[in-house]
Amino acid sequence: MTSQALPNWQPANRPPQRPLDGRYVRLEPLDPARHGDDLWLCLQGADADPALWDYLPYGPLQRRSDFDAWLAANAGSGDPLFFSVIERASGQAQGLLSYLNIVPAHGSIEIGHIAFGRAMQRTPRASEAVFLLAEQAFALGNRRLEWKCNDLNARSKRAAERFGFSFEGLFRQHLVIKGHNRDTAWYSLLDHEWPRQRQAFERWLAAENFDEQGRQRSSLGELCNR
Repeated sequence: MTSQALPNWQPANRPPQRPLDGRYVRLEPLDPARHGDDLWLCLQGADADPALWDYLPYGPLQRRSDFDAWLAANAGSGDPLFFSVIERASGQAQGLLSYLNIVPAHGSIEIGHIAFGRAMQRTPRASEAVFLLAEQAFALGNRRLEWKCNDLNARSKRAAERFGFSFEGLFRQHLVIKGHNRDTAWYSLLDHEWPRQRQAFERWLAAENFDEQGRQRSSLGELCNR
């Protein structure tokens, strides 16, 4: 097998710190002063998902001072580059996610550090937040979008497959997280695969795909495989 030449290759652009607007959500660069109270309530409040922190390399952060320090560190980081997910209908911040492992020279970027409040999980808002970062990642000239998670994290693996990422393999004994071994499952979505997946996302997110109770008429998986 010969190597594939890329004679016209240009490095990707770095993601800008600017808002991204969707139908259901608006992604804003993380601002602890503006988003902190909402994020504290949805990620650590009484209605927070108790399993939220199980596979993240930090948390739970049960003291507000620790939570605020964590938000401040995230807001000051360029890689990972964090966004708050704002529900457009209410204006409330309901979760966080980021770009990370940003390597413009190779056109590679990852989506991760996903922490969605319970009210946002399994909703069009959650899927649209990932869609907006994926859309921008490829518009910036990236060839490869990555998704990685603990191999025990069944929810994250299901999400990766639903969003059109392909499983690439398992990095065994990859990390030690909170005193436990982590085998890391690797997934990717490539630039030539994105147009089809974008169309599936757009059909799934369309208003006509949801009934009066907000229930989907066609799943994202069904639309992707049409």
